[in-house]
Order: sequence, then structure tokens, then C-alpha cells
Amino acid sequence: MSSLQDVKNRFEIIGQSSLLNIALETATKVAPTDISVLITGESGVGKEAFSKIIHALSKRKHGPFIAVNCGAIPGGTIDSELFGHEKGSFTGAGDMRKGYFETVNGGTIFLDEVGELPLETQSRLLRVLESGEFIKVGSSKVQKTDVRIIAATNRDLLEFAHKGRFREDLYYRLCTVPIKVPPLRERKEDIYTIFRKFALDFADAYHMQPITLNQQAQHLLVNYRWPGNIRQLKNITEQLSVLEENRNITGETMLRYLPEERTTLPTLSTASSSENGFSERDIFYKVLYDMRKDVSDLKKLVVGLIQHTANRDEFIAHNQDLIGNLFNNQEVATPLAAPIQMGESPASTPSTPFIVTYPKEHMIEASEALSDTVTESLSLEHKEIEMIRKALDKHKGRRKRAADELGISERTLYRKIKQYNIEG
Repeated sequence: MSSLQDVKNRFEIIGQSSLLNIALETATKVAPTDISVLITGESGVGKEAFSKIIHALSKRKHGPFIAVNCGAIPGGTIDSELFGHEKGSFTGAGDMRKGYFETVNGGTIFLDEVGELPLETQSRLLRVLESGEFIKVGSSKVQKTDVRIIAATNRDLLEFAHKGRFREDLYYRLCTVPIKVPPLRERKEDIYTIFRKFALDFADAYHMQPITLNQQAQHLLVNYRWPGNIRQLKNITEQLSVLEENRNITGETMLRYLPEERTTLPTLSTASSSENGFSERDIFYKVLYDMRKDVSDLKKLVVGLIQHTANRDEFIAHNQDLIGNLFNNQEVATPLAAPIQMGESPASTPSTPFIVTYPKEHMIEASEALSDTVTESLSLEHKEIEMIRKALDKHKGRRKRAADELGISERTLYRKIKQYNIEG
């Protein structure tokens, strides 16, 4: 059996991540068998490359190999593509057609995005896995095939099974040996090495000097989440290689090419935001901000009535519950001859409102406190700036630690520091 490094060299697999090594070791061990394999992982991690490794190291390596994207074939024609059809079996079937399971006999079929298969097709596929038999669309004749099936998905097939969207028995037949390909963010030690490989490839292809990264750009590159994984890294490397005249990429330049990440801090919409461009978090914070503003306006109205009405004591007495709820049950009182405690009702006057009595100077203090409350700054932007400054001060300007404290990426922190012109 080839060593792990030999496999990497042969198939141009870059990286020394332990998670990557585990996936490759599993692939090389299962390759000589005919066991069905299910490769899982996010979009762009290189699942098809693993299927080719398994086929190339198997006893079927001289047989045909075909990759089928199940999600790209319309549901009405997928059965015909996989199993073939007889002439006249449906509208447009002018001739008999062989399907992949017939033409790839003796080889390997890679079913990418297998979770997108219709339930009827899943039943046909299960029969192939169990007995090696299939029936063409429009035929009653059972045919035999000898193919190895490697499937891949970026979905949770067990969850699909629980929702009735994927056959559980098919899942266990496909997942005889599972291989999980790790996302790029779990292979941070490999990201810069892969970038350099892509940069050299594009420099050679376009006859130009390869791009390099300064320390800040490297840091941003390695700590970005890469939702599109290797495919996204390759695209951004190509963009930088083609579009940037300065071949040494700075952190500021790198920021322009890395798509925005979601953050845990509230994001305020700007004038350039499109009407339909709000995230759910943006909408939530906008609603929250509007609600606080409405409450603030209401508090101002009530304080104004209290301070300027001719019968202020009577107004407070008759609206005690409303005022208490509005100001979080802060007691606003008017002097009475006989004090009544909150929650008590004198037997002699059952209709008397529940009132707490304070001396008049206490009522004035309460009004002043309420005035201070309603003038509190409601700007989420100010709160955001304040949080960023506190985090930077706490960590003495170390931006990575400040970003971790705030629960956002360092790239987002860089952007917000620049946006708000924060020093530190």
C-alpha cells in the first residue's frame, strides 16, 4: 500500500492537518475493497477528489469512473440517466438509452449530492446496492450490473431520514464506511500553504510574478472562516493574482476580497444598504431600537404631564399602576394624610388606588431621575463603539484578544475600527 505522503504527492493533496490525514488514511484502507463509501463534508472541501483516490487505488482502477451530480439532474429524468430507458417509455424517448449503471459496469460511480435524489430513485438505488439489479424505465426486464458506489453529501442524511426525505435503509447501505472531509477552517495550519500553491499555479498560468502576503494579510487569510472552503480560497487567490498590480498583498487589500462575515455585534444599516439587504439580526435590532425609542417618547410625555399639569398629585394618584409599569415599577407618589403600602387596600375605602406616599421632595427626586432615564443615549452605534473601545483598552490594543472578547472575527473588528475611526 502506498504511504500517505505518496498519495498526497500523486493526487496533489496539500496539507498536514491531522483531520485531513485521518480522512486520507481511511480512503486508502477502504480503496482495495468493494465496500460502499459515504463521503461527507461542506461544499468545496474536495469530496470528489477523495472519490477519485478511492477508485484509482482500487482493483477497478482500469474500469470506467463517472461522477454524477444528483442535484443538477431534473427529478423527471434522473431515473433515465442512472438506469436507462426503453424506446417510447415516455414522451421524447425516441430511442433506447443505456444508463450509467449499465455503461459503467465493472467500474465506479460517484454520486455527488446523493441527498437530492427523489425517494423513488432512492428505492431503485437501494436495489442495486443489495442485489446488483436494476430495471430500465419502461422495461420489465431485470438487468445485472457490477459497479462500486461512492456517494457524497453536504447534508445530514440521518436528519433527512427522520423528516422522511431520505430512506434510512439506503443511508446505512451507503454509509458502510464514512469519510468526513474537514472544512478549511479546521485546517488552519494548511491554509497558507494551499494559498501559496494556488498563487504559484496562477503566476505560471498567466505569466506573471506570484503574489505574496504581508504578515497582517497572512493573519487575515488564516483566521477567515472560508465558508466556500478550498474552492473559495482558490477563487480569491486567482482574483488577487489577476487584479492587483502590487504583488505584495497588504491586510487592507485582503479585506476588500474577503466577503463579509456575520457578527455578534449589532450591525446598523447604512445609506448604501439595499432595501432587501437586511439580515435577520439587522431587522431584529432595528425593531428593538424603534421600540426603545417609542418607550422613551412615552416616558418623556408622562414626565411632561407630571411636571406641568396643574393637578399633578391627582394625575399621579389616578395613574399609579400605569406610571409604575412604564418606569419599571419605580414608585412615584403624592402625599396623603394616611400612608397606604403597595398591595394593600384599606377596608374603609375599597375603591382607593394603591398608592405609596413619599414626602414631596422625594417625588421631585423621582421626577429628576425619570428625566435622566429618558435622556439616556439610545444609539446602538454609540454602544458598539463603547464596547470596542473597552475591549481594546482591556487588552492594551491587542486586536485579536479584543475580537475574541467581543465574539467577532478579527477581520470584522478591523473593519469597525476603520468605520468608526477608533484609535487604539
